[in-house]
Parts: sequence; C-alpha cells; structure tokens
Amino acid sequence: MELRAAIERSWETGILDPAPIEEAVRLLDAGELRVAERRDGEWQVNEWVKMAILLYFRLRKVEPMEVGGLHFLDKIPVKTDYAARGVRVVPPGVARYGSFLSEGVVLMPGYVNIGAWVGPRTMVDTWATVGSCAQIGADVHLSGGVGIGGVLEPPQARPVIVEDGAFIGSRAVIVEGVLVGEGAVIAPNVVLSASVPIIDVTGSTPVEHRGVVPPRAVVLPGTRPKTYPAGTYELPCALIVGERSASTDLKTSLNDVLREFEIAT
Repeated sequence: MELRAAIERSWETGILDPAPIEEAVRLLDAGELRVAERRDGEWQVNEWVKMAILLYFRLRKVEPMEVGGLHFLDKIPVKTDYAARGVRVVPPGVARYGSFLSEGVVLMPGYVNIGAWVGPRTMVDTWATVGSCAQIGADVHLSGGVGIGGVLEPPQARPVIVEDGAFIGSRAVIVEGVLVGEGAVIAPNVVLSASVPIIDVTGSTPVEHRGVVPPRAVVLPGTRPKTYPAGTYELPCALIVGERSASTDLKTSLNDVLREFEIAT
C-alpha cells in the first residue's frame, strides 16, 4: 500500500520519486506485481502499476546499449534472468526489463514489451510480439507473426488478455484490450479489436460479441456486408464456428480441433 501511495503521489504531483518507481518495475520484472489479474472471477486492472511504468519512461534517459554484440539506443534495458527463471530465448528474441516470463516459456525471435506477463510453458513463436502490459496465460501458443497489442494509456484501460491454453494462429492480431477466453482457438489472419464484431454462427440466429472471445470458442476470419452511399462493401468480422472440446489433454484437443475446422497453423 505504501508503494502504491508513493506511485499515485508522483502521478498526481508530477514530481518523480525514483525509488518507488524503480521498485515497482523491479517487482514487475520479477513477476511479483502484475498490471492486471483475476480477482473474484473478473479481470481487474491495477491502474497504479501502469502509472509506475509511464513514470519509469519519464525517469529513464535514452542511452546507448550493447546486448550480445548488438547495439541499441533506448531507455529500457533487456531482461537478463532467463537461466534463473528456466526460460528459453532464441536469438534474437528480446524481452524488455519490466516484463515477466514464467518458467518453461519459449521465446523465439520475437518481442515482449514492458509490463507484459507470460505464463508457464507458453510459446511466443517467431516474430510474434507481446505488447506492453498484455497478459498471456499458461500453455498458450502465439504462432508466428502474431501481434498482441499494447495498452498503456489511459491507465484504467484493460490490456489484451489471452487466457490459459488458448491457441493464436499465424498473423492474427489482437488489440484494444480484447479478452480471449481460456482454451479458445483463433485461426490465422483473424483481427480482433474492441470494435470488430465476433459473431457466433453456430446456432439458428447469430449472437454478437465485442471485445471478448468466449472460452473454447473456435474463431475464423469473416466479413459481413455494410451499405454506404457509394455501395455495399464487405467489412471484416470474426466468426465463432464451433467449440473446442473440454479435455485434460490440451494438445490432443487442440490437434483435433485444428483438423476438424481445417485451421492452418
């Protein structure tokens, strides 16, 4: 509570107090603090933690950095505790200081930004990016080229959340605080934002969601027509075409659903 009070005081007054700001980011880097977490069954944003990250940017100065022979000019160093955390990082994969990678995470040549939290045994595949403050659960697969957006401002805004066991197909893009439910399967090239309709077409009438993919839903890219003065055009949407079976063997369940719905990986 003292740390939170100090961060909020700096935020309100604009007077930077380095010690609590540095401590908050250190706790983020160690996984002892999170930007968002589930409480009483609902995801809650810790606004003051986002404030700490934004204040940290103001506190830090741009300076030259050398990492493994590569040269950079930036404010934030990269993580260095991979071996101690049991995390595999393939060059030139990069996770920024202030992000957290749990034990068993594999980071291929991708990128994880400050404030992000990545759960145990999750794969961040080649050229996948995990934006600032995004929360990625355990046993998630972010396929090649997946774009998980970052949400730092405003502090109360929910970050992108991908819950345990979800599969995100190649080149899918998830932004603007979208919540992907546990065990969901997102096909390649699906684009999800707060305004993109996610339409369940498995029943006799469509059911529309926005900003939330239900648990175990199988989601494919789609379009739907919209009429303008100049004519009728197809706008992107996402289609829920089925449900992934609940199974204790997630790998078997995932392989089955990928074959059933002819989803490429």
